[in-house]
Amino acid sequence: MAQVLVTGGTGYIGSWCVLALLDAGHTVRTTVRDPRREPQLRSWLHDAASFDADRLTVVPADLERDEGWHEAVAGCEFVLHVASPTLRTTPESEEAMVRTAREGVLRVLRASRDAGVRRTVLTSAFGAIGIGHPPRTIPFTEEDWTDTDADIPPYQRSKTLAERAAWQFMKDEGGAMELAAVHPVGVFGPLLGPDDPPSLRLIRRMLEGQVPACPPFGMSYVDVRDVADLHLRAMADPAAAGERFLAAAGRSLRVIEIARVLHDRLGDRAEKAPTRELPVLLARVLSLINPELRLLRHQLGQDLVSSGAKAERVLGWRPRPIEDTIADTAESLLAHGIGTEG
Repeated sequence: MAQVLVTGGTGYIGSWCVLALLDAGHTVRTTVRDPRREPQLRSWLHDAASFDADRLTVVPADLERDEGWHEAVAGCEFVLHVASPTLRTTPESEEAMVRTAREGVLRVLRASRDAGVRRTVLTSAFGAIGIGHPPRTIPFTEEDWTDTDADIPPYQRSKTLAERAAWQFMKDEGGAMELAAVHPVGVFGPLLGPDDPPSLRLIRRMLEGQVPACPPFGMSYVDVRDVADLHLRAMADPAAAGERFLAAAGRSLRVIEIARVLHDRLGDRAEKAPTRELPVLLARVLSLINPELRLLRHQLGQDLVSSGAKAERVLGWRPRPIEDTIADTAESLLAHGIGTEG
């Protein structure tokens, strides 16, 4: 068993990575920007699993500052770098978001290299693979990169440029340290605590009746528990060194198909979920005035299909059926009192 650093332990993916590591018997250190959230994080984790409290250490560190990172990585064999600017903590400008993501990655990699870390696993995203491309029917794979010269949203630009900076750092300055990258697609799954991650807002808003009709697009999705599992496999398997892995479960789903799963699995409790899909032309017109549709303007009318075959083939990863994940997500939201208003 190893000592592992997880950056961003209070985040949705980060907290599940911490839990998976503790379940596997590792000793975990995790960073938080706000130390006041440590009791909350510990409470979530202890409610979900039984582990010795001294196997988890929580330390303060901020991606925008040098302080704390060398102390955070000291003595760690592996690092899971999950923390990054999100749609919840978006800086004021696109430039600031890109700078925070890229410089944060480099801070963590430098400190990890200097501390003799064996391997770092970077949490990238589908946003670094499949955005800015012309419409296509073949699945996106780890060979693809988002086109940063295209008109793309700030979050996807930040993830792409941060990952490119990470691979360039490894080439120029990485030394003996290894790097692997995990690219989750749309992430669903249960909550560890009464939080409201941005990736679950679609299902929450469906349950609340705030989605009168589904936007016309499709993409691949994955369970947060399977994303955490893939991080651990990418951390420990020798075959993962120097590789990128898409975390995608099965086929692409249209948004209307997600709504149908909610109706089928939850019955009357999903009665507010939509039952129809917006025509593509109407959705494009509405995107001119609707802020939420405007964020999706690059995806309207498309099916962004991704393949998780490489992770399955190389690392033996087996994601659960996404229909089960959608149902588990809704049940978890309702259990935490999220998705009951509207």
